[in-house]
Amino acid sequence: MTQPEGPNGTHRAVVFDMDGVLVESEHLWERMWAKFAAARGKTWTVEQTRQVQGMSAPEWSAFLADFSAATESAVETERVVVDDMISALDGGEIELLPGAEKMVTEVAARAPIALASSAPRRLIDAVLDRHGLIKHFTATVSSAEVPKGKPSPDVYLSAAEKLGQDSRHCLAVEDSSNGLRAAAAAGMTVVAIPNSDYPPAEDALAGASYIATDLDDVRARLVSALPEPVGS
Repeated sequence: MTQPEGPNGTHRAVVFDMDGVLVESEHLWERMWAKFAAARGKTWTVEQTRQVQGMSAPEWSAFLADFSAATESAVETERVVVDDMISALDGGEIELLPGAEKMVTEVAARAPIALASSAPRRLIDAVLDRHGLIKHFTATVSSAEVPKGKPSPDVYLSAAEKLGQDSRHCLAVEDSSNGLRAAAAAGMTVVAIPNSDYPPAEDALAGASYIATDLDDVRARLVSALPEPVGS
């Protein structure tokens, strides 16, 4: 496993995932998918969660509607689930992970940062606004805004483009199998922060340059691979 390059390397920007990297929300997505399915007489399990992790909202909502034999369209299915996620955010259930704010703040002082998330635009904006992080991000991209969700590299390539950077000059931080695969496929140097509740597959972890133990470890890796802040 190679280490991210040091300050004299070629890293010029960082792209973060959101769910499982900045906020603890993977379990809430599973809860909302299961709730929707249960209301229609179906039992959603961790197996279905693994199948949809990394999918864009249009992709998972179509899967969920089909799995649940729902009378609702994929669009309506997405609206119901995202409404529940917004309610969870309003209720204080989508909190920043320990070290997330410090990581974002320190990294943004050294290089432009972007978000590449499978979450729909409505939730991305609400989460970043609620936690006061939106000002640090040069760009944010939802996988619903690109042709294919993770594990396809589309959302990461779009984030790099919005940052005005070659994807090979970007670091990426991911926690899930499909996210790790997507960032690696985009040619980024990947720092993994494995989700303990949904451990990434070995092949996905193999594409990471570094496997971190927590967000303080991630922050230290990113900072060491980026230039000193301007004026320091």
